[in-house]
Amino acid sequence: MKNTILGNTGRDAQRLSGTSRWVKVAVASTLLAGCGAASAQSGSLGEAIASGKAGLELRYRYERVEQDNPSSDANASTLRTRLNYATGSFAGLAAFVEFDDVRVIGSERYNNATQLPSAQTQYSVVADPDGTEVNQLYLSYAGWTDTLFRLGRQRIIYDNARFIGNVGWRQNEQTYDAFSLVNTALTDTQLSYAYIDEVNRIFGDDSPVGEFDMRSHLLNLGYSGWDLGKLSVYGYFLEFVDAPAASSRTLGARFAGESAFGSDARLLYALEYATQDDYKDGASTIDADYYLLELGAAAGGISGRLGHEVLGVGDSAFTTPLATAHAFNGWADVFLATPADGLRDTYLKLAGSLAGTGLAAAYHDFSADRGSAQYGSEINLQATRSFGRVNMLAKYARYSADEFAVDTSKVWLMAQVAF
Repeated sequence: MKNTILGNTGRDAQRLSGTSRWVKVAVASTLLAGCGAASAQSGSLGEAIASGKAGLELRYRYERVEQDNPSSDANASTLRTRLNYATGSFAGLAAFVEFDDVRVIGSERYNNATQLPSAQTQYSVVADPDGTEVNQLYLSYAGWTDTLFRLGRQRIIYDNARFIGNVGWRQNEQTYDAFSLVNTALTDTQLSYAYIDEVNRIFGDDSPVGEFDMRSHLLNLGYSGWDLGKLSVYGYFLEFVDAPAASSRTLGARFAGESAFGSDARLLYALEYATQDDYKDGASTIDADYYLLELGAAAGGISGRLGHEVLGVGDSAFTTPLATAHAFNGWADVFLATPADGLRDTYLKLAGSLAGTGLAAAYHDFSADRGSAQYGSEINLQATRSFGRVNMLAKYARYSADEFAVDTSKVWLMAQVAF
């Protein structure tokens, strides 16, 4: 699990004892490297450590949530401070460490979704708990031609993060205790593999739902040698140690790209299919398919996409437990988990810029995959602008319920700066 850097020493030691073996190996190796650095000469390990690069990022966000239910409106004002350090390379080896601190600015008037007694459950959910954690800590090795290995806590994102992602929108990022490799030996081809021991979720160390203990294999092969776009084929074999019945296998393929037509126009498209069934001790009822068809065009700095995404239902609904789900099926986050009758999302997305301000809008129509239920619809609006190093964002989501969930409105104001 992610280990808190500040706090009670005994409690922190107890957390370290439960940390996955991959992170323990990475920590031990890093400490050994540090011991050797003191006597190292120029061009050696010590120089690689000393010549590294430090980074600092601040991200402030205000989020307001209003729902047509008994919960009080949520107002979350949080600041994330991220500090990291990447060493230089020595004999192909390098190390990276990153700490995140999330602080509540003002009163904590929101349910942080941790399921802890201290959670303010009288409010609507904003899943941004406060705390200080090790976000990433890994060793990498690039001594083999066209291959990069990583061992430890790391960020893993495959394709568009629909199935494997980091949930980067939330203040506490999702990272993985894992061994991973990326190989690019074949022209225009990237082979990615990861063995996951633990998923450090967005809910934090103390939460009873803060982690997934896993024995999972991820395999993704991408080929980008065609002018028309990139083809990805993948197999995600997820074994949940503490919830074996949820273990699943997802096999699929995705093709996405663009093609020029006319003098200043591009045709945009994406097509994807995946099938999901049980894996290891997974329930035999796990059986569902996923479909995506998207077509659009771009010209003069403006783009539009019309898409239809289906998280189908066979004996059970298609699930995406490791996805960056906020990026799909509406920003109001009503469909972070697939409904029992599946989900069909027909959407229109527009993007462009005006006077240096990036603008985006989307409309979603949601319905069941099984049966005739009309879930509801959603409008998303966003504006972004940069002022030097500072990136500003304003964002709005409005879900209008029909036969699923309740009316939900969300507003975000965010500022981010990196050094």
